[in-house]
Amino acid sequence: MIGSTKFNKPNINCQGTLTLKPLTADTGFVGIMDQPIRAKNDCKQSRFYLKVVWGMGVLQEDVATKSFTSMMALNFVQGAIIAAGVTIILISASQGVVDKSLSLGDMIMIQALLLQLFMPLGSLGIVYRQIKHNFIDMNNMFDLLDRQPKVSSSKESPKVKISQAKIEFKHISFAYKGKDKVLKDVSFVVEPGQKLAIVGKSGSGKSTLTKLLFRFYDVTSGEILIDGQNIKTLNQRSVQSVIGVVPQDTVMFNESIYYNIAYGKQGASQYEVEKAAKLSFIDTFIDKLPEGYDTLVGERGLKLSGGEKQRLAIARVLLKNPPILIFDEATSALDSYSEKMVQKALKKLSSKHTILVIAHRLSTIVDSDKIIVLGDGQVQESGTHAQLLESNGEYAKLWQLQVNEKSDEI
Repeated sequence: MIGSTKFNKPNINCQGTLTLKPLTADTGFVGIMDQPIRAKNDCKQSRFYLKVVWGMGVLQEDVATKSFTSMMALNFVQGAIIAAGVTIILISASQGVVDKSLSLGDMIMIQALLLQLFMPLGSLGIVYRQIKHNFIDMNNMFDLLDRQPKVSSSKESPKVKISQAKIEFKHISFAYKGKDKVLKDVSFVVEPGQKLAIVGKSGSGKSTLTKLLFRFYDVTSGEILIDGQNIKTLNQRSVQSVIGVVPQDTVMFNESIYYNIAYGKQGASQYEVEKAAKLSFIDTFIDKLPEGYDTLVGERGLKLSGGEKQRLAIARVLLKNPPILIFDEATSALDSYSEKMVQKALKKLSSKHTILVIAHRLSTIVDSDKIIVLGDGQVQESGTHAQLLESNGEYAKLWQLQVNEKSDEI
């Protein structure tokens, strides 16, 4: 229940779909970027938003205060009425005993009857509170369903047609509401089957580019094209369906490894799940577990290491098999061995997918076909790893800085 300390998880499902667990309070909005691409109709979209609100226990403070105040007032009035009623009846009964119109046994019986009568009334406040909270939850739910997304497409909008999965950013400028421009006249092309890396300092606009590609926001000016089609004119859900994301902190449900991989594709067969695990180099680890694919991963995957979670995330994306892949800081918190295994999986993907990688650790992108350096919302440099080192620009400074950090650690 929204606003309660403990809340029930809704068992929401559409016919013919995989039953998905809601995002809980500890999961939060981590990895939320990849969620909408799994919603393929309005039914699932509504249920996704319901799960988010239910999981986060959202309730405005003023509503909670009013509910608490009215509850306290009810309890006070109820207690005063009960106390006054019991006092009057007992005084009358006592007077009857004195006048010998009632026996002492009659007075004890009256006390017992009063006890049986007023004890259930003590729970009236609890029932009132539950009803009050339920109405608040219903109002929040219907308000949420009535909200219109800021970025949407009409039903008549054409679906994206993928032939090569070529991505073009043409003179992109963008600013969040009430803020300065994050991106200023950014242009670059990701060729089909190419692995392009985007690097830069925090706040340079790297993640904003992926949000624009997903159409979480529309660009202020410029165009984003997929195979020559402007995504602003296309069906939003169809655009999201051809993109897969491996985020920095992958969302894992407190379910089996099989469930967490199968989440990437509704109705996936066991063969498809095991094949995806093999392609992401996580199958050997799973086979060594006593319960194999039925092993529970714990809340948010606490029973798995960072590298294992990332490889499961890659397996999930591979199961979906979209033509465009985005890796958002996917290896930033991994040890050397885990990073090597994830990089091995990425390398195998690069020939069959168009890949966009956002990275802070430059050692993970040295094999990229092209590297773009963002700074102050603009493209400062672009080229291969060797070319950028030769130019001795911003990328070379970042590279040298990380090399020196590693040397200090040794």
